[in-house]
Amino acid sequence: MVLKVLAVFASIALITASEAAEVPTSGASPAERSEARGSGRANRAMRSEAMQIGGIRGRLDIRKVERPVERRPDVAAPGAAGPRDVPDLRRGVVYLESAPRSAFDERDPGHAVMDQRNERFVPHLLAVMVGAVVEFPNSDLTYHNVFSLSRAKRFDLGRYAAGKSKGVRMDRPGVVRVFCDIHSHMSAFVLVFNHPFFDVTDVDGHFELPSLPPNTYSIVGWYEGEARITRSVVVPSSGWAEVDLVVQ
Repeated sequence: MVLKVLAVFASIALITASEAAEVPTSGASPAERSEARGSGRANRAMRSEAMQIGGIRGRLDIRKVERPVERRPDVAAPGAAGPRDVPDLRRGVVYLESAPRSAFDERDPGHAVMDQRNERFVPHLLAVMVGAVVEFPNSDLTYHNVFSLSRAKRFDLGRYAAGKSKGVRMDRPGVVRVFCDIHSHMSAFVLVFNHPFFDVTDVDGHFELPSLPPNTYSIVGWYEGEARITRSVVVPSSGWAEVDLVVQ
């Protein structure tokens, strides 16, 4: 019993010392002491809020992988099969259908790169925020001509040679389907969001949506052109909500 009482007093002393460290009193004016106390309360509130942030993680299980478009025969080498670069079609995107209010605070949208290599787009799938610039470098020995007729972003970069790169600013949310005007078998997707709560899965389907306030959210599993599955998930006051999404 005596040990328990001593432990309680020790805890109180530690808390008091921590709060006192946040509020300097020696040599400070009344206004400064008041401001310091307010800052201390704000810091404690921020720490409390940070402890209450959770997230959603899990796996997007794609049971049927889309068949890639075949490359046209190389007429320069008749009879030769030539290398076949198969795009990675095992990746999807998981995102919040509607994001918390804080998600729309001003933030840097960043930039991304979708290379053109061995006559395919690498990666096959990108996800970015509105305002992000996507670069399309040409790492092949042949010319490429990147374009899109998508409603979210229409563009045509024209033909450019190896070693060159051109960029596009994605200024509206939506799905941007990307093609090459020279090589009909080349295609890719850029998903553009007006919030940061999205994740491109790894090759095994794993995803994470961190830093979510506790609430009930609707998450969407997207794959090759459309939303395939929607699920309601409850995020706890701390820690992760685990969920598996299956796309048949």
